[in-house]
Amino acid sequence: MKTCLSDRPDVLHDAPHALWEIIHGHHHPARHFKLDVDGDGIAWLVFDSPKAANVWNEEPLREFNHHLESIEHDTRVKALVLRSAKERIFVAGADLKAIRRMPPARVNDLIWLGQAVFDRLARLKVPKIAAIHGAAMGGGFEVALACDWRIASDHDSTKIGLPETQLGILPAWGGSTRLPRLIGVRRALDLITSGKLLNASAAKHAGLVHHVTAPENLDKLARRLAREKRPALRFHLDNLFSGLIGHFAIKKALEKTRGLYPAVTKAIDVVAHAVHGEIDEGLKLERDAVAELIKGSDSARLIDLFFKREEASKRPAATGTAIHVHDAVVIGAGVMGAGIAHTLASRGVHVLMTDVASDSLARGLERIHGLVSDATRRRLVTRVQARDTLDRIATTTEKVPLTRHHLVIEAATENMELKKKIFSDLAARVSGDTILATNTSALSVAELAKSVPHPQRVIGLHFFNPVHRMPLVEIITLPETAPDVLATAITFVQRLGKTPVVVKDSPGFLVNRILVPYLMEAVRLHESGVPVKDIDDAMLEFGMPMGPLRLLDEIGLDVAAHVAQTLAAAFPDRFPKSDMLDKRVAAGHLGKKSGQGFYRYENGREIAPATHHDLPRHESIGTNLALLLSQEAMRCLKEGIARNADDIDLAMVLGTGYPPFRGGPITFARDTGIVDY
Repeated sequence: MKTCLSDRPDVLHDAPHALWEIIHGHHHPARHFKLDVDGDGIAWLVFDSPKAANVWNEEPLREFNHHLESIEHDTRVKALVLRSAKERIFVAGADLKAIRRMPPARVNDLIWLGQAVFDRLARLKVPKIAAIHGAAMGGGFEVALACDWRIASDHDSTKIGLPETQLGILPAWGGSTRLPRLIGVRRALDLITSGKLLNASAAKHAGLVHHVTAPENLDKLARRLAREKRPALRFHLDNLFSGLIGHFAIKKALEKTRGLYPAVTKAIDVVAHAVHGEIDEGLKLERDAVAELIKGSDSARLIDLFFKREEASKRPAATGTAIHVHDAVVIGAGVMGAGIAHTLASRGVHVLMTDVASDSLARGLERIHGLVSDATRRRLVTRVQARDTLDRIATTTEKVPLTRHHLVIEAATENMELKKKIFSDLAARVSGDTILATNTSALSVAELAKSVPHPQRVIGLHFFNPVHRMPLVEIITLPETAPDVLATAITFVQRLGKTPVVVKDSPGFLVNRILVPYLMEAVRLHESGVPVKDIDDAMLEFGMPMGPLRLLDEIGLDVAAHVAQTLAAAFPDRFPKSDMLDKRVAAGHLGKKSGQGFYRYENGREIAPATHHDLPRHESIGTNLALLLSQEAMRCLKEGIARNADDIDLAMVLGTGYPPFRGGPITFARDTGIVDY
């Protein structure tokens, strides 16, 4: 007699009535999976969605369950191997677009269904091997956690992890329950609360997968493991103290997030308790936690922001044909130049880094070696990838011909006359179709383009510091920018793993244009007597990763003063008048780099200036500063600085750390009514 999913009371006890309808609903023809049982009794279950990516929603989960039922009753089957037919994706997780449209009750039903189906997989009596090639994220890794063996290809597309907390929820298809049992509470909390995605090597080191091999060897390895004894779970001492670990982890998370990210603290609580007892008890904790989290609006905003970033990271230019950039030049070996050269080389671009001084080149190369060594130590890249990155970088102080290079990125000091001189010289050494890009943060790209023939090939590529960490690149265009140049710039930035936002050439471009009025108002507030800590704490409580005065110290007060002067000249009626920055710069107080700014810096720590405890707290600081960000963002939208509101919100989140759960300054204005939308 056949058993059906509803015969498993462990997970489905007290399941909602709607779920029973889903389980017992009409079975559709196979659209997502192909099942073959070979002569050795190995069942090969291949996920191949009609969509571009394999994702879980009701239909593939029901079909998957149907195949599991067949395997349960097929006496030929001695082992099960779960694979993907996609080139770069194992399973990308849940179908977020479908979930975003669902009412909360339907989301809860989907959680029940996924838990029940994956629990059925875990209870299969035959060995189960997840052969992971490509991205295995969220529900894509949770299905693998229900298998006995997890093996992964060493391809660069293989990324493994549970990023749900970044979307305002938590792993609820067994991830919060099974992962701590597999690798221990401490490691599980680190991966789940950070949402890290690991490459295959790092995943093996963390204990997420058992073996790593070349893609072409995955099937052979799966066959071997199908005959071996199933691996037993290791004992993890820290699991005995999960309650204490969870208590301190929540305390630390609250200090860091100020309680603004409930998914993180909820995930810690679930993991700390789900590691003990029966699996179904942990699954119930997962369900209850997600049901509570989706009642709020944070997860909806975070999912919407995820879609905006995905679209910007893949969307091609509306017109023009992109050329493939194989060789590029970086002018300047300072912090930004070295960072850009490293990023390009790590993504397969051959880079010539130039500087007028050999000692500057030496320091630039030293920075690059440091970045590569750190990435290797943290298992972000393999030793072979690290070697290849360094091999792609050449240097020179000579003015050599650059006719074979497709792209030149100038990253010299923020000085218009210097940049004009560099561009004028470049025009004589490059080919007629070489793209000339500047990494300026505020200077006019149009003015710079006047120094070269064919200004239609000049464009701005504003990388943010530190380049290897910051995901945003502003692409600054001119009215005469050639469509092919823009198309190439967009595709190139996407190839670097960055998110491009196209903006018009205007003082401050987009991010600095919105940010500087906010920073200068913070300076004015301090000049009027408001303590540094009160100002910064107000914005930390709003959700910014760093207060405005601390951020000015990080940027450098001299750099900030230069940008502020540029914007004040362009918009004299909107910027608070203050000479505080100029006075501090004149006194040599440049911020963190000089050891003194709004804070004092000693032994890697910032020390806030002393304040009188009897001073009244200014309760409206956070509201007023947030209002400035939204107002300037709205002005940029009305002036057409960026293409749409989504791009502005995305740029501010990625470029400044604007609290993602608020959706961006324009979404915040719309949702709160703080500014007319």
